[in-house]
Amino acid sequence: MEGRVSKRRAVARALERPYGSRCAGEGRKQFISSVGEYYYHRQNDAERYPEIFGKPGADYIAMQWSTGEDKRIDRLTQEAYAQGYLQPSDFGAVARKAVETVVRSERVTVRSCAS
Repeated sequence: MEGRVSKRRAVARALERPYGSRCAGEGRKQFISSVGEYYYHRQNDAERYPEIFGKPGADYIAMQWSTGEDKRIDRLTQEAYAQGYLQPSDFGAVARKAVETVVRSERVTVRSCAS
């Protein structure tokens, strides 16, 4: 539980950073890393808990990653995607699954990080 709280806190800080730091250099690296870390753990838990604990595990972990803060993080991720600050291909395979699901119905409206 403490791990989830820590991941939420870290990704929320990343999603609240100034937009200008999201496109290049160390700021970009930290932004993508924080978002990826959060979604990696969320997706990994969603896959592993059912394998280990069956349906009760699946139900439990789905509830654990469905807090108001998780919904806020998803919305901020959708906004970052729509504004061109991130794309699913920025992430490793596990995190990418979760990010693809979160941004599935979003459209990129601006290419903020285009050179």
